[in-house]
Amino acid sequence: MRKYETPMASTEQNGRNVIDQAKVRVLLLESIHPDAVARLEEDGFHVECAPTALDEAELIERLAGVHLLGIRSKSQVTSRVLDAADSLVGIGAFCIGTDQIDLPHASANGVAVFNAPFSNTRSVVELAIAEIIALTRRLTEKNTLMHSGVWDKSADGAHEIRGRRLGIVGYGNIGTQLSVLAENLGMSVSFYDTADKLALSNAHRCASLDELLESSDVVTLHVDGRPGNAGFFGAEQFAKMRPGALFLNLSRGIVVDHLALRDALKSGHLAGAAVDVFPSEPKGRGDEFVSELRGLPNVILTPHIGGSTEEAQSDIGGFVANKLAKFVTEGNTTLSVNLPGVALPESPGLHRIVHVHINTPGVLAQVNRIMAEHNVNVEAQMLSTRGEYGYLITDIAAGYSEDVLNQLRSMEQTVRLRVLN
Repeated sequence: MRKYETPMASTEQNGRNVIDQAKVRVLLLESIHPDAVARLEEDGFHVECAPTALDEAELIERLAGVHLLGIRSKSQVTSRVLDAADSLVGIGAFCIGTDQIDLPHASANGVAVFNAPFSNTRSVVELAIAEIIALTRRLTEKNTLMHSGVWDKSADGAHEIRGRRLGIVGYGNIGTQLSVLAENLGMSVSFYDTADKLALSNAHRCASLDELLESSDVVTLHVDGRPGNAGFFGAEQFAKMRPGALFLNLSRGIVVDHLALRDALKSGHLAGAAVDVFPSEPKGRGDEFVSELRGLPNVILTPHIGGSTEEAQSDIGGFVANKLAKFVTEGNTTLSVNLPGVALPESPGLHRIVHVHINTPGVLAQVNRIMAEHNVNVEAQMLSTRGEYGYLITDIAAGYSEDVLNQLRSMEQTVRLRVLN
């Protein structure tokens, strides 16, 4: 679907359309940190907040007239949502993952998507380390017994993590940092990744997932939620793990067969597990949580809180909100998940035109020919392409006509046109 857009939330000043930032509407869902609100309001945007995720119909209704959407992991931004959003230009995923957003469709509609690929890495890693120690020392079972009034002082089944081997599946930002911290605590580290990744410190790269499973005392998943990873880890993989091993999943709920995990735990093949993510999660706090893993004494269950620390949420709030604000006011797409990254410094007194287009030869020449035919001088310009799409920022001097914009909009390759100032 193609969209053509005149200046967003605009007013007339000296005969020109410019952004009226007080009319830019933002919808933030899932209790996004107040630092995000403060950053967006700093630029004069009108911000609405909701504490929970919305289903597809609710989201479509709430997005009428909204220019920027902020979500976390539970809101699903489908193609239907994107097509129904009459004013949407940017989406902020205030988390690491973006698989809850239809990225190809967002690109086709000229909607930029931003996330926080680094901000909560440390928080997730610290939770993983804490859970590895808790499970290795059998703290969950000891804690339950103590609350039941049973004093069970014993070293049976309790171990140090020093000298044990940690197997990391997925060696991205989280996996690599976990690798370094685990080694600092005396663990040996193996990892497996489908991409060619550089091993940090003394980490051992496994040639196959089977090699990692057969040699690790603890296996932890840090993979993304792409559809191809659904059901990635099931009965076959659990069977190949070492007897008495521990299993952690702090990545995505869909990648693990929880019935198979329950069987591996109840049979005693696995000594324990920690799970932070689930195939189906409640919308908000206080809602009922249903899982096959409830009630197992050697399992730590947490409500998708890997990145939920005050420090991480504050960093994420400021980081993603800043990217959204810069996109609206300056057109910059640095670190956009789906659109080419462009950052052109602003110059006073110039008008800025942003052109999202299908990446075909000759687009830049065509844009500049339109400018030249109308005696419009290009003062600064930057183009970047990524796959099917191109992103062009052009700064021009005052004195252009509406015909210039109309011709740019009517170009066959145009996906979206925005005039920023």
